Amino acid sequence: MRTKFELADVVSLFGASLLARAKLTPLQLKVLGKIASCRTASLGGHEEHCNSCGAVRYSYNSCGDRHCPKCQAAKQVFWIDKLMQNTLPIKHYHIVFTVPHQLNGLCLHNQRMYYDLLFAAVWNTLRSFGYTHYGVESGAVAVLHTWGQNLSLHPHIHCIVPAAGYTIDGQWKNIGHSGKYLYSVHQLSESFKGRFLDSLKRALRKKNELLFNDKIQQAYKSKWVVHCEPSLAKADHVIKYLGQYTHRVAITNQRILNIAGGKVTFIAKDYRDHAIKKPLTLDGVEFLRRFAMHILPGRFVKIRRYGIYNHTAKRNLKLQFMPDESPDIDTLIKRKDPPETNLQRFQRLTGIDPCRCPVCKKGTMITVRELPRIRSPCWRLTQHTVTAT
Repeated sequence: MRTKFELADVVSLFGASLLARAKLTPLQLKVLGKIASCRTASLGGHEEHCNSCGAVRYSYNSCGDRHCPKCQAAKQVFWIDKLMQNTLPIKHYHIVFTVPHQLNGLCLHNQRMYYDLLFAAVWNTLRSFGYTHYGVESGAVAVLHTWGQNLSLHPHIHCIVPAAGYTIDGQWKNIGHSGKYLYSVHQLSESFKGRFLDSLKRALRKKNELLFNDKIQQAYKSKWVVHCEPSLAKADHVIKYLGQYTHRVAITNQRILNIAGGKVTFIAKDYRDHAIKKPLTLDGVEFLRRFAMHILPGRFVKIRRYGIYNHTAKRNLKLQFMPDESPDIDTLIKRKDPPETNLQRFQRLTGIDPCRCPVCKKGTMITVRELPRIRSPCWRLTQHTVTAT
């Protein structure tokens, strides 16, 4: 359902003002332009008639960009369904790795390098702890988030880690029996800090960019936070939990409460006050500037699998969960989806039939003609964008 206020409205109102005040990259301009045009007549669509009551509905095409809040719902549902078939039926842990704000300038300077090194440091830390604490090669599904509740830059990685792995001699071994937590968060923090900062220094030396050395030294002195939650017992719980984090964008339309007087009011959790949800108001241009910071580099992979969850490794694994049966990994985590269309799959997973008539609730909407684009798509914001009043 369409909400009263949308991110697209913010882009349309404040896009030109932001462009006049700040230097945006071509990718940022392209993404903001897509969001403004999503599900509007400019992208074309279809005219549909109900075969029962004759009601007419116009459905416009989506932009498909991963930063657009309108285009993520179906992708998230499909991803969760696929993960349901790929997750091992064992206990899992949720671990979050965060980076201190002193390094935000370096992050904005070279996002691709920074996020790649962040992923590498997270997995190298988890992998080394698997070997040193339990003697196993474990795995992880890692998801990058770059924002805080107030849209500030706050890079962190959510990881779902299975409580099992393979020993050096190829034997399956369950781990994490000693307590509620898989590893000590204090040890994880120190190891992660050392690995990430060391990799940053090496990368900057190669590029001969020593401008951020002072910030790195400050980060060494600061306290790093790694958060670990108690184990999630069942695989379906893990999937639903991780599904909340996969296809999120920095702000959803449901969180935007009002756009008035050149300002945007939205809901944000106040973690200083027991994570209570409160309204927060920002200048419209500042709101859009903060959102633009979270546009990822082109083709950057923000969901990554490691170890026994790596796509290549899974084909070679053999699992033995029960003494009577030794099903291989293809049986347990590579099941084939039933032959169905995306529309049928969406209806099965959500219980919502997009083709059902919204008026009589009985008929089916039938496409009678295709609506062409109003004009050639122009993804870039220009000074002709409507400005706020």
